[in-house]
Amino acid sequence: MTKVGVVGYGTIGKRVADAVVAQRDMDLVGVAKTSPNFEAQAAIANGYDLYAAVPERRERFDEAGMPVAGDLDALVAAADAIVDATPSGIGAQNRETYEKHDTPAIYQGGEDADVADTSFNARANYEDAEGADHVRVVSCNTTGLSRLLAPLREEYGVEKSRVTLVRRGGDPGQSSRGPINDILPDPVSLPSHHGPDVKTIFPDSSIDTLGLKVPSTLMHMHSVNVTLEEATDPEAVTQLLAEESRLFLVPEDTGIDGTGKLKEFALDAGRSRGDIWENCIWAESVAVRGRDLYLFQAIHQESDVVPENVDAIRAVTETAGKAESIATTDETLGMGLGRQFER
Repeated sequence: MTKVGVVGYGTIGKRVADAVVAQRDMDLVGVAKTSPNFEAQAAIANGYDLYAAVPERRERFDEAGMPVAGDLDALVAAADAIVDATPSGIGAQNRETYEKHDTPAIYQGGEDADVADTSFNARANYEDAEGADHVRVVSCNTTGLSRLLAPLREEYGVEKSRVTLVRRGGDPGQSSRGPINDILPDPVSLPSHHGPDVKTIFPDSSIDTLGLKVPSTLMHMHSVNVTLEEATDPEAVTQLLAEESRLFLVPEDTGIDGTGKLKEFALDAGRSRGDIWENCIWAESVAVRGRDLYLFQAIHQESDVVPENVDAIRAVTETAGKAESIATTDETLGMGLGRQFER
């Protein structure tokens, strides 16, 4: 069993911790927090050992009556792999601790790419992370784009990608970030950071990305135009994408016309927190004009990187190959919103 520690127990960390517990080949050593807030209390309620991420703040947990199993060094020493789900920039600061204990670490997309030996997407470049000491799981949007582009590159070749990202103003719990009563270019200059980030997965790709920030907390939406190297038709593309386990083709007759209904559907399907790990592609939006492919896809920013983190753990510890890891993660998490519509 691979012993996993999670540093940071916020939006991503708590979801990764739950996903690790669901794996047959992993044990959760514990989670590290900086303060004894409601999330720390939830970790204890879930039976997760709590560690003080900042030793100088340990007394705060004692004052709050929250038992602490140790500090960050103790968690890292006890783990075979660490998932760092801390706010942007903190992971880079923690790297020295991980190296001191010779414990491979997995960082999130908010960190600069140079924090790691390689950026990671399970579908696209799993093998690059095998045995690596430091791996960065790319951001939610880059994860979604990589999942989409990988099969297109393999089947048709991709000459050029152009993506407009309509981004939520903030997560539901981020009262300091949104929703905003505005529509903001984010950034106003081309490209947004997502295109360069995709190139950390596909270095030879040609991609331009633009970003807009809107008053919503639900999900991101991508308007995608991909110029393929080989001509095809929308039916063939739809079939290709439907065969990908982490892509959900929203059927035309479901009445799901936006991200609000997608979230409602996920809750009705029994997904914890209403999480949607899959890209959600409207089947009706898939169109081909010449060699240009168009579609809309929605990305749940709070959860789509969770299965990637689980796969990255197996990659850095070399406990499973790509196909086995993806299949195991998909099975244990219950991947496949599309099964709800199977007859």
